[in-house]
Amino acid sequence: MKYSLILAALLGTLASGSALADPAAAAQKAGCMACHAMDKKLVGPAFKDIAAKYKGQGDAVAKLSDKVRKGGAGVWGPIPMPPNPAEKISDGDLKDVVGWILKG
Repeated sequence: MKYSLILAALLGTLASGSALADPAAAAQKAGCMACHAMDKKLVGPAFKDIAAKYKGQGDAVAKLSDKVRKGGAGVWGPIPMPPNPAEKISDGDLKDVVGWILKG
């Protein structure tokens, strides 16, 4: 009985598309870490600085997800961030990564 409940929970998680997601691994796989680091500026801003800037904004996940998808320039400096299509990072992984960044 216990194992069937665990299996049902795991299958539900798999069906939702967020099976044991590791946002750090997803960020690495998508190439985010080539330009960003947790606590220092590289090409782009540090994740901790992004988290601080958007702290308390209820729409931060949607706003940042849109920026990642479309790319952008001028907010953090002169070097633009290229767009990142769903082929590079899925919508589910993008949401997980942005949420992870915001937890900073």
